[in-house]
Amino acid sequence: MIQLQDFKNKLTGIRKALEQQLSHPYLQQFIASPPIDEDKLMMLASLLDSIGVDESRTEKYTVTAMLLQIALDTHELVKVSRPGSSEWDLKERQLTVLAGVYYSGLYYKLLAAAGEIELIDMLASGVKTVNENKIIIYQKEADAIEILMDSVKEVEAALVGKVADFCNAGIWKELAANVLFVKRLIDEERLFLETGNSIVFDGLKKLSFPKMEQGLQSLSREQRKHLISVCERYREFAINSIKKAQTHLPGMNATLNERLESILGQHQSMVNFFVEEG
Repeated sequence: MIQLQDFKNKLTGIRKALEQQLSHPYLQQFIASPPIDEDKLMMLASLLDSIGVDESRTEKYTVTAMLLQIALDTHELVKVSRPGSSEWDLKERQLTVLAGVYYSGLYYKLLAAAGEIELIDMLASGVKTVNENKIIIYQKEADAIEILMDSVKEVEAALVGKVADFCNAGIWKELAANVLFVKRLIDEERLFLETGNSIVFDGLKKLSFPKMEQGLQSLSREQRKHLISVCERYREFAINSIKKAQTHLPGMNATLNERLESILGQHQSMVNFFVEEG
């Protein structure tokens, strides 16, 4: 119980340090505070804590990697400028771009001040990987489902993976990649079922039904079931890898274990729903 509370306290402290870095009075007047991916935050902190990195560096590495992740996420929020856009829309767009640049600049400033040049280079390489794979997903450049799914995994886990590489923590890299991949596929399937839209399912449709020019909304019931079954097969494979990694990480903190069980439970709920719906 003491260990559980100890890690939770560390995680809370790291989150507060991240929020402090994200706090900018001028930006806060005009744009919403950026969302923090709690799972990436927890995965980074768990990785560093488990291999014995001291508290100060655990906070520094987690905060800087998250600043870079938030910078990437913020750039995705930028809306395309359209004719007739109001002056306010234009200003909001410009400030969102500025916020992304500001967050990525902070990552460099903090690590450079600490002399962590190798980690700066590794995270910069991770950003390149994320951007290259986003292009594959959004421009629908994948010519096989495996390539599409690999790109989704890289987008979700490249930065966490670079921190793991920096720390020579290969098992943690694999665990993080599969956990974040499963979470993203759950989100994409839910989005597809609830709204009929999903960038990942759009890519799956193109690869599974290459002659079909209509959008996802035009899929037949059988076609929808096929795409969902493909998505769930990839999730099942990743989940088996997660369970295998857990057996090699007996000292994993209880907070992360609870979160993993929650994600696996979400997967099973969606599988059950799919079976019941026929």
